[in-house]
Amino acid sequence: MTTQDTGEVEDLDGFRQRARAFVRVNLRPADPAVVSARLMLPEEETLAAVARERELQRMLFDAGLAGICVPREYGGQGLTPDHQQVLNSELAGYEYPMRLQIPTFVPCAAVLFDRGTEEQKQRHLPAILKGDELWVQFLSEPSGGSDMAGALTNAVRDGDEWVLNGSKLWTTNASWSDWALCLARTNWDVPKHRGLTVFMLPIRQPGIEIRPIEMLNGSKEFCQEFLTDVRVPDSHRVGDVDDGWSVCIRWMFHERMLFNSPLLTIPAGAAPGSVVSPTSMRDIARDAARLQDPAARDLVGEAYMLTVAKGELERRLREGIAAGVLSDQAAAIGRVFGALVSTRTTDIAFELAGDTGVAWANDDGTLANRGTDFLMRQAGCIGGGTAEMARNVISERVLGMPREPAADRGIAFRDAPRSHSART
Repeated sequence: MTTQDTGEVEDLDGFRQRARAFVRVNLRPADPAVVSARLMLPEEETLAAVARERELQRMLFDAGLAGICVPREYGGQGLTPDHQQVLNSELAGYEYPMRLQIPTFVPCAAVLFDRGTEEQKQRHLPAILKGDELWVQFLSEPSGGSDMAGALTNAVRDGDEWVLNGSKLWTTNASWSDWALCLARTNWDVPKHRGLTVFMLPIRQPGIEIRPIEMLNGSKEFCQEFLTDVRVPDSHRVGDVDDGWSVCIRWMFHERMLFNSPLLTIPAGAAPGSVVSPTSMRDIARDAARLQDPAARDLVGEAYMLTVAKGELERRLREGIAAGVLSDQAAAIGRVFGALVSTRTTDIAFELAGDTGVAWANDDGTLANRGTDFLMRQAGCIGGGTAEMARNVISERVLGMPREPAADRGIAFRDAPRSHSART
């Protein structure tokens, strides 16, 4: 990416100074609970936090610090992943637009950039970079889980429009977002992977009902949506009719790469959606009076080792895929290892907390809520496509092993065997 005036790439040192000056003058110190996604706010406070993060995104945009790796013709800065890493390092310890990063920037904006028309990109990417549009994924369904190709949400063409009916589930941030990427079935007479189409649609319109789902930890960020005769113009179609699976392949690539994406702005050391980090492990051991306990020190060391190994694996995958040495499908390797690391480090935090991990008070500092985290730890193996699905991708598409048997392969989707709940 180049500067407006000279056409030269902005050097990293100059960019760092510019980013540092903006951050120090304009941003507030971060609340550690918010940075780690531990704070479950009432609805009114959540909406206020979302409004603040939209404001932060616009501030970044106005300062020339939004969309670091997005081409200038779409409102970005046209710089490099190294510039994004510099910004992330300068944001460490400060507030940032956390809820706008996932899924708005990745995977939604990434999918639009890859597969959207020029008109779609010109309309939506600048709005996303300004914080005017928050996006979600209408992807999973009650009957299908991670089997994206088994989508039952139906889209029927009516002139220059499509009429959508169905239900989507586990949609992150739908309660306060603006647009959605929606996978729907447009052809029931071909095998399931060949009859899908992707649409983009505004969420606040007649026919879309959103119901928040309260999780065990009190979070209501997940939602279920019911679509009833929702009309979508054909100009909002992403990719060709019945070719939605090719869009989904890139969609899932971005989903699996996630925190490795150069489109994300995340302060260095922050762990959005996670509850533990190497630093917090040490703090947990300290608050549990176990810093001198050899067993506890081993656990802290294990957590640190896993985090370092995860970072190095992700770096290798990122560089290998960018260089064409590795297939895009290798992103599933990082997905599996990341899920395992998340689960194990949450277990370690619970072990370090000891009895306080079972019963705690709000003033227990880093020891509080470790029991809830322990009960929620498998979420990292489910969200964004299950780790089991990623293992299949590794075995079949990376290692070249035989595909597992499937009863619905090669037959029209309307004739494919499905459960009773999926048929009714």
